[in-house]
Amino acid sequence: MKSPVYMIIVEDIREKINSGKLKPGDDIPSETALCNEYATSRMTVRKGLAILANDGYIYSIPGKGYYVKKPEYNKYTIYYDEMNNLINNVDNTKLLGVDIVMPHDELAHSLQISKKKKVIMIRRLFYTDGEPMAYDVKYLIYQKGMPIVEKEIKEATFPEMISKNMSLFAMKKELMIYARTPEEKTKKMLNIYDDLSLLVVEQKLYDSKDKPMGLGITYFRGDYIKLHGISQ
Repeated sequence: MKSPVYMIIVEDIREKINSGKLKPGDDIPSETALCNEYATSRMTVRKGLAILANDGYIYSIPGKGYYVKKPEYNKYTIYYDEMNNLINNVDNTKLLGVDIVMPHDELAHSLQISKKKKVIMIRRLFYTDGEPMAYDVKYLIYQKGMPIVEKEIKEATFPEMISKNMSLFAMKKELMIYARTPEEKTKKMLNIYDDLSLLVVEQKLYDSKDKPMGLGITYFRGDYIKLHGISQ
């Protein structure tokens, strides 16, 4: 089946950019020139250019035209699932506690709430083949009458904990990843008896208005997790 004309335009220009025939900063032929080259309408040409712009290949300057965009070499998409990673999967969880607490200064600032606003603190241990691999702490902003179903919380990922109140599609998720030396309490929970470091992943969830909905901090044993990122 023959591709529609706008996709042929997309594929041709994309091939020229990927092969180096068109370099960052080079201008793309005008809409008129593309209409003549592909014997098509201006609307079809614009549809193809819009796809290329949306895919990050080109950008437009009003009144001047389209240009090849410089790729963002340092931008990666990281695939993160707190229950699964490249070398280990969580096959069991232990719920350590679900408590309603008052936030400390740092937590109140992170969630953009008053220190008088209550927060639900959920603590869990993640296991792989009977061995503790991560200590997990979640903080959800408490709403009066908010149901706390411990059975559902025990196995849920962070977005799933909030999804009953908001669509997963409407959430914005932010990650911060860093290494940390474990405290003695964490060492005991994760059966660490040497100088093994932790890989800490902080998740912050936002609603559609960019207001924080919760903060999650997962402390992984360094030998039980590996993350994967792909450049865009």
